[in-house]
This record gives sequence, structure tokens and C-alpha cells, in this order.
Amino acid sequence: MKKLSIALTVAAVALAGCGEKTVIQTVDWYKTHEAERTAMIAKCKDNPSELAASTNCINATTAANHLTVDKRGYTKRAPINVSEGGK
Repeated sequence: MKKLSIALTVAAVALAGCGEKTVIQTVDWYKTHEAERTAMIAKCKDNPSELAASTNCINATTAANHLTVDKRGYTKRAPINVSEGGK
């Protein structure tokens, strides 16, 4: 029994190293690399069940959203403090 558990542990450790290593890019990186951003968004839309919650899909989509909002020219406003009478 002990030999079986050792063998299973060794097999699990060996298989854990076989995973695919993907480089995770930041939102700012996706903002400056348009081709990679559009390719990642297309890849995410092609397989949403597996990729929609991945970090790269979220970062690429967030970068696209930030760029869209920036194009619209919204101004940033200071928050209103209601307890001080709106000042």
C-alpha cells in the first residue's frame, strides 16, 4: 500500500510539470499591442467555455474597453461628498 501511494505521488508530480506555460500579459501591454489584443479577443470568443475566465482574455478585453472609453472623451469627475452638502 505504501509503495502504491509513493508511485502515485511520483506520477502526479511528473505530470504536474507537463502543463502548458502561457505568458500572462498586462492590460497596459494589450493597450499598446493592437494585433495581439485583437487576436486574443478573437481566440477568447472562439472558445469562451475554456478561455473566457483566463487572465489573458480578461486583460485583453479590459484593454479594449479602456481604449473605447478613452476614444469617447469622457472627463473624469471628482466624487461628490453628500455628507458635506455636495461639495
